[in-house]
Amino acid sequence: MKILKLFIISCFILSSAFAQEADSTVVEDENLPYKVLHAEPLFIDLIRDLGARKGEREWNIGFGMTDKLRFDKYEALVEYEWAPVNRLGLEVEVPLTFYLNAPNGLNAEKPSNRIESIKTAAQWTFLVSEKYQTSLALGYLNELEFTDLNSISFNNLLQGNLFNPFFIAARRFHDWHTLIYTGPKMQLDFNTKNWHTTYELNANIHYMIPQTRNFLGVEFNTMFFDNEFEMVIRPQMRVVIHESIMIGIVQGIPVSKERERLSSFLRLIYEPQHRSKSKSRGSGAGH
Repeated sequence: MKILKLFIISCFILSSAFAQEADSTVVEDENLPYKVLHAEPLFIDLIRDLGARKGEREWNIGFGMTDKLRFDKYEALVEYEWAPVNRLGLEVEVPLTFYLNAPNGLNAEKPSNRIESIKTAAQWTFLVSEKYQTSLALGYLNELEFTDLNSISFNNLLQGNLFNPFFIAARRFHDWHTLIYTGPKMQLDFNTKNWHTTYELNANIHYMIPQTRNFLGVEFNTMFFDNEFEMVIRPQMRVVIHESIMIGIVQGIPVSKERERLSSFLRLIYEPQHRSKSKSRGSGAGH
């Protein structure tokens, strides 16, 4: 609890220090489709903004660390997302994972370091409601999984594929933002031909500080599998440090400590200015 309290206090201090005023009186370009601006979760992020507009793009670089009891897991990712047409977002991501023995994990056999996969995804926002400040989207993520680095070869490059259709529903209540991201994950092992299915449910609530693009919030990342479930609570904040650069800070707190303890994640977001970019009518500042 002390860590959570320190995290919340730090969020308020940093958000105030980096707060940037946003001009909410910008006139909407009537040639652009309407877009509700929603707070985007930082750990399980979206493929692109809901209601994305043609030409929008974004680079993400992420770093994370998880205490896995007997060893430490380090993660890194590079991600590019863009909108080729209105309301359609595409994404390519390459995640990497490295492991180190923890001080309390002497003689533990840690997993092999990995270039995890190549992720490709698409997300279509099929409903944008100005009246209800609501957006609905469908998407699909495909993940070609690489073999461990210590056994990878030209003839044994891939070990499996993950299929992940998903549904997103988001609603904005003035400065409060809610979002649900959910869907099954079906994994095929190329060697054994076995399938493994889990179900993902991510619930989010964020408070966007008025007249800024900074927010405070929490993700509830829940995974259901084999009549069990795991949940990690992720308090988080996003801070604008430049007109096109934002930084996201996430703390992971698992409900059960059987497989992991605390984790941390940092996301650097670079969003080049889109020449047709403008703010949505009546929705104020946002991502």
